[in-house]
Amino acid sequence: MPFVRTALPKGTEQSRKIRIVEGIHDALVESIGMPKDELFNLVSEYGDGEFFYDRSFNGIARSEKLIVVEITMRRGRSDAMKRALYAAIARNLESMAAVSPKDVFIFMHENDHSDWSVGNGVFAMALVQQRGTDG
Repeated sequence: MPFVRTALPKGTEQSRKIRIVEGIHDALVESIGMPKDELFNLVSEYGDGEFFYDRSFNGIARSEKLIVVEITMRRGRSDAMKRALYAAIARNLESMAAVSPKDVFIFMHENDHSDWSVGNGVFAMALVQQRGTDG
């Protein structure tokens, strides 16, 4: 179950936020085989003077509308899967929300089952992908 944090410029329209979240989620489903019901994306906005970045780092011309996608998930995906994921996120955000691929900054944290509790205070290692009993 990936957990995603997405930082957007302050004032991003709600409908565009939804398209951005959907674009990221669809990329996770198609690229790494994540189940469709594993949507967890915490969206926050940053204003002027709250996010500083180099507009030309690594030769990429970024705008003032940079979007940061931070993904935390269990380890085990190959570099090829991650490359496909990053490309799918950039492609989806461009087609679904008119975000320039130059303005999509993605990074990932990987960890293990023992680093999660996904509800009821239960150590996720004890669950390992078992479904809860809540309706």
